Amino acid sequence: MKTKIILFSTVFLSMLVFGQNDKNIHAEMDIYTKKIDSILFSEKSKMNIELDKLDQEFKGKSTAEEKQKRKAEIAEKYQNILNEKIENEKVNLEDSTKEMVRNMVLNPDKKYSLTVDPQIGGLLGFLNKRVKLPKDYLHSIRLTGSFVFPSLTSEDKPFVFFNKDSDVKRTNNNFSGYTSLRYENQLGKYTSPLFYRTGLGLRVDYFTPENNKVFAQDGRNLFLQDFAKGHLKKTLIYNSYIIIPLELRWVLNPKYIDYDGVKYVDNRKTQFYIMGGFYGGLRTRSTIYNKYSTDYTKKIVERERVMVGVNNFITGAKIGIGYGGIAVFIQKDFTPSFNDDALINNKYGLQIGFELVSVNF
Repeated sequence: MKTKIILFSTVFLSMLVFGQNDKNIHAEMDIYTKKIDSILFSEKSKMNIELDKLDQEFKGKSTAEEKQKRKAEIAEKYQNILNEKIENEKVNLEDSTKEMVRNMVLNPDKKYSLTVDPQIGGLLGFLNKRVKLPKDYLHSIRLTGSFVFPSLTSEDKPFVFFNKDSDVKRTNNNFSGYTSLRYENQLGKYTSPLFYRTGLGLRVDYFTPENNKVFAQDGRNLFLQDFAKGHLKKTLIYNSYIIIPLELRWVLNPKYIDYDGVKYVDNRKTQFYIMGGFYGGLRTRSTIYNKYSTDYTKKIVERERVMVGVNNFITGAKIGIGYGGIAVFIQKDFTPSFNDDALINNKYGLQIGFELVSVNF
């Protein structure tokens, strides 16, 4: 009984600390009351069974003193069992209450809900995820999506965007999509504004030829030619790559937070940064796409896999500036997208991109 009083006193004190979570605490009192009542009922039932057997054993015998002694032993045994189980529940509650106090102090605006997990003997646990500490925010896994405007340049003019001598259109008919799943972590001490990134991405470059021409191939070369099958509605060639990036991110206006006497970069804050790095890519597919109509049908779509004229590997570099989850960047391929078997003027990729979608895991 004394242990049970201590247990309820602990719950009462925790209610004083967590006034803003009053409803949750009341619910937990009910849960723990039911838990302890369940323990009492279970052990009392077991004790009664043993006492009934004892009565049957001494039925008709005159050894009342021996019977009373055995009853006292059974009662003491179950008293010890009850005290041990209730003590365990009390310790679990106290430990979890201390953790709640700690998390409430660190995150005063966040509400917590508690529950009993029957799989671990009634331990108290958070329904929400474990509260992150400042150091936990210094590394992350993030899914990003970017919209990119691609261009093709020549080797002697590597940074001339939308070159007028290009065989592909210099408008928004050319576009790329880039999606990546990347891991980011801090470099150096907890106050360092420098982070590194790596991961895996998918990049798809789309190019539309100039002058209503289409891409074609003859087994030896990839080239451009006039379209003679009907009225051309849409044409393009697209290259898909699996990209592995390795980048650095430098926070320009780092904000800090102190926790347990240690100073950290507060990576939860929205901050300006610059980034730069390198990437390598493996081509997975290249396709020529033509959509046209004739006198007999309004829509014909042709897709042809490109077998020549495209490099299987690309490498390049990237620089950019961002704020929070939004960034603007330029990336330049060091190796050409198209090789010597492609009979086109410009072959090196140059892209301006906008990182617009960013989701943390």
